Amino acid sequence: MLTLPCPTEVSHVVDLAARTGLRVGDLLRLSWSHVGEDAIVLTTGKSGHRREAIIPLYDELRAVLERIPRRSPVILTNTKKRAWTVNGLSSSFSDIKKLAWPKGVDLHFHDLRGTAATKFYLAGLTTREIAEIMAWEEDTVERIIRRYVGRGAAIKERIRRLNEA
Repeated sequence: MLTLPCPTEVSHVVDLAARTGLRVGDLLRLSWSHVGEDAIVLTTGKSGHRREAIIPLYDELRAVLERIPRRSPVILTNTKKRAWTVNGLSSSFSDIKKLAWPKGVDLHFHDLRGTAATKFYLAGLTTREIAEIMAWEEDTVERIIRRYVGRGAAIKERIRRLNEA
């Protein structure tokens, strides 16, 4: 297996995005002060700061946060130890993506939101719980689950829950 070089700062962004489901703008303004004892609480930019994402601090997310050095009030910093800009992150992510998938796989940074929603779903959280965590509508969660998990896996998960009931 070929291992590609990825700057640590980019891997921090990807790891945090895949475990929180935050949009890039919210992710880049996320500060250490948003991290509480049990959850990350952040108003979302897309909602005009009217909705809150409340992301539980589960073990895997805590581990990611522990790996990120505290160099700034914001959690994610670039190689110059400054807060990322959206353009700077976009450029770095695009460069890494081209190295990792030279044939142009149609992946986008925004897909990491689907990764987080899928992780929450496969962990047994309900669509309502996922919607509350990610500050989404429940129908949005359903669409994401259908897209990323696939119909077969979603049906198997429903069977599992029905059998447990």
